Amino acid sequence: MAQQGIKLDQNNFCCSICPSLLKDPVTIPCGHSYCMSCIKGYWDQKKIYSCPQCRQTFTPRPVLVKTTVLANVMAEMKKTGLQAAPPDHYYAGPGDVACDVCTGKKRKALKSCLMCPASYCEQHLQPHYDAPPLKKHKLVKPSAKLQENICSHHNEVMKIFCRTDQQCICYLCSMDEHKGHDTVSAAAERTERQKELGVSRQKIQQRIQDREKSMKVLQQEVKTINLSADKSVEHSEKIFTELVRLIEKRSSDVKEQIRSRQKAEASRAEELQEKLKQEIAELRRKDAELEQLSHTEDHTHFLQSYSLLSRLSESTDLPSTNIRPLQYFRDVTVALSKVRDAVQGILGEKGPKISSTVTEVDVLPPHSEPKTRAEFLQYSRQITLDPNTTNTHLSLSEGNRKATLMGEPQLYSSHPDRFTECCQVLSREGLTGRCYWEVEWSGKHVSVAVSYKDVSRTGKTDECQFGCNVKSWALDCNKNGYQFKHNKIITPIPGPPSSRVGVYLDHRAGILSFYSVSETMTLLHRVQTTFTQPLLYPGFKFQGRLGATAKLCKLKLAGVIHQ
Repeated sequence: MAQQGIKLDQNNFCCSICPSLLKDPVTIPCGHSYCMSCIKGYWDQKKIYSCPQCRQTFTPRPVLVKTTVLANVMAEMKKTGLQAAPPDHYYAGPGDVACDVCTGKKRKALKSCLMCPASYCEQHLQPHYDAPPLKKHKLVKPSAKLQENICSHHNEVMKIFCRTDQQCICYLCSMDEHKGHDTVSAAAERTERQKELGVSRQKIQQRIQDREKSMKVLQQEVKTINLSADKSVEHSEKIFTELVRLIEKRSSDVKEQIRSRQKAEASRAEELQEKLKQEIAELRRKDAELEQLSHTEDHTHFLQSYSLLSRLSESTDLPSTNIRPLQYFRDVTVALSKVRDAVQGILGEKGPKISSTVTEVDVLPPHSEPKTRAEFLQYSRQITLDPNTTNTHLSLSEGNRKATLMGEPQLYSSHPDRFTECCQVLSREGLTGRCYWEVEWSGKHVSVAVSYKDVSRTGKTDECQFGCNVKSWALDCNKNGYQFKHNKIITPIPGPPSSRVGVYLDHRAGILSFYSVSETMTLLHRVQTTFTQPLLYPGFKFQGRLGATAKLCKLKLAGVIHQ
């Protein structure tokens, strides 16, 4: 019976820190009991003297004295072979980090040691608090990725960073395959990267603030657009309603006029019919009397009566057979048809203009052109040259980013996009929105160009050459300086040339700017226009000596290549 009583109450004798049966039990001032080593380690770590269960704090630190009664009870329980199992919530479940020391059912890890490397529950973590050598170890939150810190070749902790190969290594790696490389401790590299991280975060936060401002502007813009659209719909409905009412009014007037004329003409015709009926009756009566007279044998009676009967009443005037009253109504139909055709013509001509004014709604927030190179790099794009457009005297290299003017024709397959005569090449990628790229050039005469895709590809005509037509813009670079060319109009640009040129495009705003890139950004030429096609393609044009080159640069910002 005693054993059964202890079994029922054994959880009351468990330490809430380990959690196991109390060992060297002590009772703190609030009344809760713990293993002496557990509560000591807890207070040493926390530096605050409080109860782990009720959170009551004590000042000064309580003096711990072994609780004799509890110690005797624990001794009796051990004699009977009873052990208290910790509650289920102390065991590791799905998603938890398990203790690496526990056997059988594993408890949850309280800490992970980066030096061991292993994860420990409360009970097995205690040596790291007690043993002086283990106190120096680095304890972190439980982690299931500790094996990532172990070298797969030497099974050693990776505490060194190889800057040459940009990877973490162990000390054996530094003496083997990474011997002679630029290496530092992982902690030192972390310190440097932490500084970069801080700078990156500042830039990201600044961009977030800028984007939030743009979001607010866009939100206000959407409200304005919705309000403007509602008013426009209201006004257009009112205008069209007025037009419909006007047409209906005119239709009613014409209908009334037609019916009025119809009634007048019908009434006149009916009066004429009545007169004709009376005249016909009179004539028939006369005809009967004359017929009767024609049969009389009395000559005297015939002569006396005939003079009276032969006198006819005045005849009713009949309308001319050439007059057709219905012609009037046909004229109305013709006139209305002309009005209809005129209205359709007006709507056909003005309708597209009205529609175009509807589609030309700019919802982009105002955005100033970048000033510093870092600001330009936020819009950098990775661009490659299109082999299908490359003239046969140009050779592509460095991942199709560099073009070189060659003396001998290169082996390219036939393609309709290829420039046949002009030594030119276009990019594979079409650009829109805000974009920035840089070009390194060398040689006597290289043109950094931007063009629509449908620029002519055959011959050496102006329709083909960059800068000689309305479809392309070109900055001609040579050792003596620059000149800008568009549609055969040449604009000289003073100043010494630079081997690196930056190009900024804001397609929506119609801005194309060329910069000389050195320690500072120097504006060479800015174009303000309206781009009529959705995409623009960077390109190069070569003239003069062989060996001239132009390369699309890979741009980096804070160690990250911007695509």
